[in-house]
Amino acid sequence: MDLDTPIEEIPRISAVYQKRLRRLEIFTLKDLLFHFPYRYEDFSKITPIAQTKINEEVCIKGKILKIKIRRTPVKKIFLVEAILQDESGTIKAMWFNQPYLIKTLKQNDLVCLAGKVTLEGKSAYLSNPVYERIGKTESIHTGRLVPVYPETAGLSSRWLRYILRPILINFRDKIPEILPLEILKKEKLLSINRAIWQVHFPDSKKLAGAARDRFSFEKLFLIELFVLKEKIRAYKLSGHAISINLDLIKEFVASLPFKLTNSQKKASWRILKDLEKKRPMSRLLQGDVGSGKTVVATMAALNIAKAGFQVALMAPTEILAKQHFAKFSQMLKDFDLEIGLLTGKQGKLFFGKMGEASEIPKKKFLEEAEAGRIKILIGTHALIQESVRFNNLALIILDEQHRFGVDQRAKLAQKSETSQKQSLIPHFLSMTATPIPRTLALTLYGDLDLSLIDEMPKGRKKVITKVVAPADRGKSYNFIREKVKEGRQVFVICPRIEPKANDENIFKTERALSWAEVKAAKAEYEKLSSQIFPDLKIGLLHGKMKVEEKEKQMNDFKDKKTDVLVSTSVVEVGIDIPNATVMMIEGAERFGLAQLHQFRGRVGRSEYQSYCLLFTDSPARNTHQRLKALIDCENGFELAEKDLKIRGAGDFFGRRQWGIPDLAMSGLKDILLVERTREAAKEILSEDPNFKKYPLLKEELKKFGEKIHLE
Repeated sequence: MDLDTPIEEIPRISAVYQKRLRRLEIFTLKDLLFHFPYRYEDFSKITPIAQTKINEEVCIKGKILKIKIRRTPVKKIFLVEAILQDESGTIKAMWFNQPYLIKTLKQNDLVCLAGKVTLEGKSAYLSNPVYERIGKTESIHTGRLVPVYPETAGLSSRWLRYILRPILINFRDKIPEILPLEILKKEKLLSINRAIWQVHFPDSKKLAGAARDRFSFEKLFLIELFVLKEKIRAYKLSGHAISINLDLIKEFVASLPFKLTNSQKKASWRILKDLEKKRPMSRLLQGDVGSGKTVVATMAALNIAKAGFQVALMAPTEILAKQHFAKFSQMLKDFDLEIGLLTGKQGKLFFGKMGEASEIPKKKFLEEAEAGRIKILIGTHALIQESVRFNNLALIILDEQHRFGVDQRAKLAQKSETSQKQSLIPHFLSMTATPIPRTLALTLYGDLDLSLIDEMPKGRKKVITKVVAPADRGKSYNFIREKVKEGRQVFVICPRIEPKANDENIFKTERALSWAEVKAAKAEYEKLSSQIFPDLKIGLLHGKMKVEEKEKQMNDFKDKKTDVLVSTSVVEVGIDIPNATVMMIEGAERFGLAQLHQFRGRVGRSEYQSYCLLFTDSPARNTHQRLKALIDCENGFELAEKDLKIRGAGDFFGRRQWGIPDLAMSGLKDILLVERTREAAKEILSEDPNFKKYPLLKEELKKFGEKIHLE
C-alpha cells in the first residue's frame, strides 16, 4: 500500500464501511491517516473501584465476576449487566441495547472499563462504559488518552481506532517527509512518522499537542508557499497598462448624487494607479455592506472602457448580477457606453445616453461582446463559458469570490483577440463585504494587495441594535407591526442550522445543510403568516427556489408589495432596499459576529432610523457577551477579529467550505504561527524557487494547489 491506495483496497474495510468513510470524504489511505481526532478522552488514570465517585468519569481495571443479559419489563430493551472486581472492591456495569456484548465479554475476562459512575437507588454502577479486554496488545480504547474522531452514522471512533492502529503499526515509518529537514530542526517539529502516531495514539497530552502543532505548521506552510508562489508568478506577467483619464474621472465623480468618502477616494486612486502598470493588478477591496465598493469598481471600469478595452464583472448569483447591471447602468448613463448583462438564454444591453435596457438573443449578445462593442459585461460564472469570447478584456471584477487564479485569468485572456496576440493577463479586482481578519488576509490572500473602505457614507444613521429575550418577543412583534404601519419594511433572517461537532451531519454537503435552512425558513414563514402577522403581507426567499421565483420575491419586496421578507442565511439579500428599516434575526447565537454585522448592514441605507433585533433563546452567558460586542462595536474589521478568536476560522468561513483542513483553520488564529510559516515559505522560495532540492515538497504543493479552493 501507499498513501494513494483507495480505501477499497485496504484490508478489513468492507463495502458497507467504504460507503460510510466516503461520507466523511475519506477515499484513500492518506485521507484515512489524516482524519485526525477533534478531541481526546483522558482514560490514562486507573481509579481503584473503592475510590470511584458518583457522576465522575473513571477508568477502572478488573475481572468480570459474572455477566448476564435480560430485557427490561417496560420498554423491552436488552440490558447487559456485569460485576467487575479489583483489589479494592466491586462495581456493577450496565450496557443498554447492546446484546452482542454477552458474546464479546465473558466471566473471568480481565477488562478495562471507562465511563460515568451513576447512582441507582443506593448502588453505584458504570453506565454504558467503553470496554476493552486486557491482553497482550497495547490498549487503544481505554487506559490511555483515547482519540475521538468526527463520526458519521454507523461509523464510530471505536471502529476508526480498530482500523487505524494496525495500519499505523505497518505504515508509520513509510510516510514520506515533505517538510525540509532544516525547517523541522529550526521549528522543533516532530517528524511526520512520529507525529502521525502521536496524533492518533498519543503517549501524553504534550505529545498530542506537539503532533497537532506539526500538522498545523505543515498545512499553513503549504498555504503560504502556494500564495507566495502565485504572487511571484504574477509579478512576471504582463497586463494592459492603461493611463488614468483624470478629466473623465472628475466628470464621473461630479455626476454622483453624493460625495465620495476619503476611503473611497484612496481605494479608487490606488486601483487606478495599479491599472497604469504593465504588471496585472491583483487587488482585494474590502468594505462593509453599504460602504460604496461598487462606486469604486465602477470608476475603474469606466476608465478601462473609455480607453477602448473591456471589463467583465462576475457575481455569485443572477440576483446580484442584475443588481450590479442596474447600478452600473444608472451611474454610467451619461457616458455613452454599452453595458451588457448575460444570464440564462437571454442577454440584456444598456445603451449609454439612450437610457434604456433591451433584451437581445444570446447569440447576438455574444457577437457584440466578441466584436468589442459591449465594453462592460456583467453576469454570473456564465461569463467564463466557452461560448463567451472577448475582444480585448483588460479587467475582471469579482463580487464575493476572492480566489480567481492566474491560470483562470489566462484562460479568459486567451479568449480575447488582443491578449492572444500579446499574451496579456487582465487586471483583477475582487470585492467583499466580509470583514476578513488580518491573519486570514495575510495568509489566504497574500497574493492580493488589500484596499480597505473603512468608513460609511456621510449622513448614515447608526442602526439601533437590541438583543431580544424570549419574554420580550411580543413587544418586538408589536414594534415591527408599528414600523410596517409607518410604511417601512422588514427583513427576517432564519437561523443557520449547524450540527454538533460529533453529529453525523457535520460532513454532509453544503447542499444538505442549506436544505435544513430552507426548512427553518418555511417554518418561520408559516408562523409569521398565520400566527404573528396574519394582517401583513409576508414573502419567502431561499436558495432552493428557481431564479424566476427568487426574482419575483425580491421585486415584490422592492416594489413594496410585501411588508416582511423571510430569508435563509445562505441567500444574499444584497439588493438595495432603502425602505427596509428593520432586520430581525432568529437564533442570532448561531451566527458569527461578522455575519450578523453583514445582516445588519442591509438596513440603515436611507434617511429613516433603522433597527436590528437579535432574537435568542439561549440562556448561555457567553451568548449575551458575544451579542453585546455587536451592540458596542460598529467596525466590521474589529468584529471579525473577535469572531475569529471566539469561533475559529473553520466556523468563520463555514464548514469544509474552503477545502482547508481543520488544523490549518485553527492555526489561522495564531498570528505568531502565521508569521513563522510565512517566513519559512519566503526562505525556501528565495533559496530554491523551483524546489530542486525538495521534490517531495514540490509534488505535495502541486496536489495542494489542485485541491484547494480558496473562494
